[in-house]
Amino acid sequence: MTMQNDEINIGENELSPFSPPSAYDAPKEEEIAYEDMHPFLQKLIDEHKLYSDKITDFEETINLIESGKIDKEIDKRLRDFFKFMDDEVLPHNREEEKTIFPIVSQKMNEEGIHSKGGEDFNSIDVLEDEHTKIIQLVAITFNMFGLFVRIPDERSRIIILDVALTQARELIELLKLHIYREDTIIFSFAQRHLTKEMLDSFL
Repeated sequence: MTMQNDEINIGENELSPFSPPSAYDAPKEEEIAYEDMHPFLQKLIDEHKLYSDKITDFEETINLIESGKIDKEIDKRLRDFFKFMDDEVLPHNREEEKTIFPIVSQKMNEEGIHSKGGEDFNSIDVLEDEHTKIIQLVAITFNMFGLFVRIPDERSRIIILDVALTQARELIELLKLHIYREDTIIFSFAQRHLTKEMLDSFL
């Protein structure tokens, strides 16, 4: 999806499908430094840093499973990650949806920053869709790992584990990209376009 005005672009563009651009190379307004951000935005970024560490740990766990390590330590690492998602990440996402997302979306619509596909669809709609997909991937991955340990048939276990690992990889990549989009695009937009009073109201 290519966004108009201010070069806000957080999705695919129209380059050749044989050499697709990285989602991390999407054009955007100049990123604002952390120290120049409002305290509310700094709080969200600080939480993202913690989440990134947890995502790295989860990715290492997936690597260990793929190398053949499946034991009590792996079970604990998986449980810790999914508990962290439930206790920290999902509430964080809901806070964004109640605070910063609506006002940024309104500001984008007022300034005509929206998808070429429609005036009522902007970057915030993409991020909210990702929040939903994160919930879905967490549920599927958790359930697949849980099913894996309960199925006695070895062939079925291998198939289920493969599904769990595939979904886990998709979850990892989505979380990384989602955090990048918010930290470098949305929060910079918010700092640049929202008033201090607007941001103060979220503290």
